[in-house]
Amino acid sequence: MTETAHPRTAPLRARAEIDLAAVRANVRALRAHAPTAALMAVVKSDAYGHGAVQCARAAREAGATWLGTATPEEALALRAAGLPGRVMCWLWTPGGPWAEAIEADIDVSVSGMWALREAVAAAEAVGTRARVQLKADTGLGRAGCQPADWAELVAAALAAEARGLITVTGLWSHFACADEPGHPSIQAQLALFREMVAYAEEQGVRPEVRHIANSPATLTLPESHFDLVRTGIAVYGISPSPELGTPADFGLRPVMTLSASLALVKHVPAGHGVSYGHHYVTPGETTLGLVPVGYADGVPRHASGTGPVLVGGKWRTVAGRVAMDQFVVDLGGDEPEPGAPAVLFGPGDGGEPTAEDWARAAGTIAYEIVTRIGTRVPRVYVKVKEEQGG
Repeated sequence: MTETAHPRTAPLRARAEIDLAAVRANVRALRAHAPTAALMAVVKSDAYGHGAVQCARAAREAGATWLGTATPEEALALRAAGLPGRVMCWLWTPGGPWAEAIEADIDVSVSGMWALREAVAAAEAVGTRARVQLKADTGLGRAGCQPADWAELVAAALAAEARGLITVTGLWSHFACADEPGHPSIQAQLALFREMVAYAEEQGVRPEVRHIANSPATLTLPESHFDLVRTGIAVYGISPSPELGTPADFGLRPVMTLSASLALVKHVPAGHGVSYGHHYVTPGETTLGLVPVGYADGVPRHASGTGPVLVGGKWRTVAGRVAMDQFVVDLGGDEPEPGAPAVLFGPGDGGEPTAEDWARAAGTIAYEIVTRIGTRVPRVYVKVKEEQGG
């Protein structure tokens, strides 16, 4: 990923400005929502497109005591960047880098017997205890051990622990519908998690942390906080669900502002087709602005004809189809200079659209909007150092 620590004076084709002060403020706000639990900042998928190493450092500065990733490669990259402290990863496949993760003191998640066997074998090979967390499938139906198989997994983990090969550091699970308040699965999963934790502890497991709360549960379900909350999208200032509230409702601020420099402004007559397929035809004589980002940069093609953009202080809409490298906006006769900024989304307090606005336009969720911004778009980090008292 292209990156720089400070804004450049020369305009870029496009830029994703990442406000690290907002990351720190969001982590502090989330800690206030779960004051009795430790906080994990999830930085998987390059911190949801924001830059894993930079955001991890900012989150640590604000009091996140754990970092979370999906893949072991992501976790190992954090260690390679010099990030200390607890790091956990959970998306393993057979033959994964167990030994490297164990040697790097990374907590590895185990959902079934094959994974436990591979973790134990790697620990034995390198001569280092593996830090293992057992994941329970309490109803999400993805990773995690089914209740019917839990006793076997717990017994095998305790046997490996007795041999000095692993330490069971955590028991955890993940909600399916925490972003839908009142959904019956929430309380059902919470009850089953308590049962599976109680069983493991009765058998002799002594976990450092028990955790099930993701961002929406951290914000709305205090009884789910246990010892640790895992906050992902909320760290980046995006509400996990519009139904739960806006970012401001939870004291959060969006971290990413995506903008581009207009590549061309031109006059066209009425009836002029715009972009592939001519799905937009100018209703009258007008001006068109060419925005030099497209679906190769992560701008969703599904937002063709609907995506909002701030140009010259006014909201414009994508005219016609989003192409691979560019799209067009109808400027309605306005004539901004080439190079003028086109702001696709940001916090919204400057009048610009937000990632949630783009999610609605594309029929998706704001998670996808920020995470999909591609590596062709430089991340420009601002407020890298924390101001005194800030």
